[in-house]
Amino acid sequence: MDMKNMREYVGWLYYQYLLITGIYVLEPWEQSIFNTLLFTMVAMVIYTSYVFVPIHVRLALEFFSELVRGQPESTVALMNSR
Repeated sequence: MDMKNMREYVGWLYYQYLLITGIYVLEPWEQSIFNTLLFTMVAMVIYTSYVFVPIHVRLALEFFSELVRGQPESTVALMNSR
């Protein structure tokens, strides 16, 4: 894909973004505020997913692995197994 086609494709994607979101009716300064807010929210969602999702997945795996392995019935049973 040459640079002209790539530029046209990116331009077409941006045009689709303008039409889908409806921001083509806004003034340029309003568009920049909207784009800034949208970019900030997407960045925060990506950062939060990167930081917190692995922790929750690990905790969920630990929880379900404990359920699958089973628990000793009592402390006495735990002491007798040593």
